[in-house]
Amino acid sequence: MKYFTVRDRKDSCSRKLRNKIEQQLVKCGYVLDEDKAEVVFVIGGDGTFLKCVYEFVDRLEDVCFYGIHTGTLGFLMDCQECELEQFLSNFINQDYILKSYPLLKAEFDDQCVYALNEIRIENSLRTQQMDIILNDTFFETYRGTGICVSSQVGSTAYNRSIGGSVVQDGLSILQLAEISGIHHRAYRSLGSSLIMKDDTKIHCISSNFQGAILGYDSHAIQLDKQKEILITKSSNHIVKVISASGLSYFKRLEALF
Repeated sequence: MKYFTVRDRKDSCSRKLRNKIEQQLVKCGYVLDEDKAEVVFVIGGDGTFLKCVYEFVDRLEDVCFYGIHTGTLGFLMDCQECELEQFLSNFINQDYILKSYPLLKAEFDDQCVYALNEIRIENSLRTQQMDIILNDTFFETYRGTGICVSSQVGSTAYNRSIGGSVVQDGLSILQLAEISGIHHRAYRSLGSSLIMKDDTKIHCISSNFQGAILGYDSHAIQLDKQKEILITKSSNHIVKVISASGLSYFKRLEALF
């Protein structure tokens, strides 16, 4: 990987590290090139990382990401600020492994959006009713604020805040969790998160999505005129992340939470 570029969260600490990374890599023969970049160094937190993924979403086959943590949460970042020299040494000596994280995909009409963490259908204006179809089999009629479909990576994000399960790194799954579901004598859905194989097709069908939004990570679009949304794992949009720290998933989990 000869060509690189750097993204940061634009605070003074991250800017300083950016300058150091650019200077040292150029000194070692690497080329700073926005258009030809094969690796993107990301300095910040998970928010910076997500923003970077969307910036390069049309070039994911050609790039990988290597993150250094200077933000508030850095589950996708590989090391801390104090480990910069080792961070660069690992890269230059190719002492790392490459992890792959497929994106989630939501399809409706002729539109398609992608997400690394989760895709949500939410309605804060009224109770949203929808039928949930899993692999062409009717599963339940849901009533409530909405649903969240998360990846393994996203299991520690919004999914966790609504009571979903945290899923260990390396497991290829989809997780379906309710957002404030209604449960009483007349109406009842599963009421807990459901972890499924990653090839599961999730159809969400409603005669009325008026007031609902489709959230995909930090983005959202209106669903007013839609009747059906299909959520799956993308087969051709994969985020490649360099990992060199050797820090175990459970140690990282304990450190962040």
